[in-house]
Amino acid sequence: MMNYKTAVIKRNIELVLMSPFVLLGKLAGKVFRLKTQHDIFLFFPKADIGGSIKVNADIAECIKDRKPLIIFSKKPFNNEFRHLFDIEGVRVIDLHKYVDRKVIHFMNFFFRGVLAAWINERQHPVVFGGESMYFYKVIPHVKKNTKVVELCHLNSWFNFSQAFIKYIDKRVFSSPQIKREVEAQYKRNNIDKEYLEKLDFTDNQIPIPGRKETNNKTLEVLFVGRGAPQKRVHLIAETARVLHNNRADIHFSFVGDVEDIVPKEVQGYSTIYGNIKDSNKLSRLYDESDVLILLSTTEGLPIVVMEMMARAKVILSTAVGGIPDYIQHEKGGLLIYETEEQKIVEKAVEYLILLHHDREMRKKMGEVNYTYASSHFSHEHFCGYYRTLLTHS
Repeated sequence: MMNYKTAVIKRNIELVLMSPFVLLGKLAGKVFRLKTQHDIFLFFPKADIGGSIKVNADIAECIKDRKPLIIFSKKPFNNEFRHLFDIEGVRVIDLHKYVDRKVIHFMNFFFRGVLAAWINERQHPVVFGGESMYFYKVIPHVKKNTKVVELCHLNSWFNFSQAFIKYIDKRVFSSPQIKREVEAQYKRNNIDKEYLEKLDFTDNQIPIPGRKETNNKTLEVLFVGRGAPQKRVHLIAETARVLHNNRADIHFSFVGDVEDIVPKEVQGYSTIYGNIKDSNKLSRLYDESDVLILLSTTEGLPIVVMEMMARAKVILSTAVGGIPDYIQHEKGGLLIYETEEQKIVEKAVEYLILLHHDREMRKKMGEVNYTYASSHFSHEHFCGYYRTLLTHS
């Protein structure tokens, strides 16, 4: 893990070495000016399927009347969310063919200067980075009165982004846990307290549907996620096996690439959906379920938790990462504090049996979650925050 001083030294060396190419780019940017005028510049990596990409598109939609310019800089793998950025009033420039190719890496430096020149031409520019590496590369070259805002969803960026904090006016994090981790990083590195005041947090948005109460005789338990090791899908499968052997009237559904993880025996009395691309089908599954289960080693705030809270459902999860910031034990759900895998399974079994027998508990927990989701995850709250944030002041 690189410390702050080392990161700054590395950044300064790179700035010196690339300066001739950046200067050339600035000159080119003054000669070849943008044909459209923009005060807000949104730096996004690409338009592949993903939660952070959807958030970027949502932000662009919120400020479309201000005619922002979007700059893509990474080669896409599937580009399946590209249509989300075809927004009236929003212009998109995709530079990945020039700035994401090692064989012509000098063009990466050159376009930093071009973009800086376009930004510096505006009287009160705003530059926003949505988990874009190129955003950090450009911001040292923009003029001082530029308002610079960063959005971060993952702690994997911290090692790199710390070198650029002096250029950023507001660092926004999508979960309180991620914000706390940055605060800890600042304290470890004795970074000036003034930078702590530039840290902020806001929730992402999701549609808030009307509540549809379930009347399931069998308790319907849902897992949605990847088959990644940190999700510990094998523990959920073991929970399902134990409950089945105990003849509990509890049914499990799995969404995601987990077929190779859930044993064939468990698949026989569970429902395995695989990846669901149809949002309406997934929404119906949320509506029809009673409990979301997560037994992960770490979590931020998965979109599926937000979706289920907005449908007044119960969350059963290990008390890890950002989950306890949203789910209080015995209020919006049930949290598991054990760390040994066998004890986690035992506690999950105990809690699911409790939820199966106590419908009133499920209803009260669901109401808590719905109330929170309505006030924190709404479109109005999300857009109001970003419209204010991306106003130059």
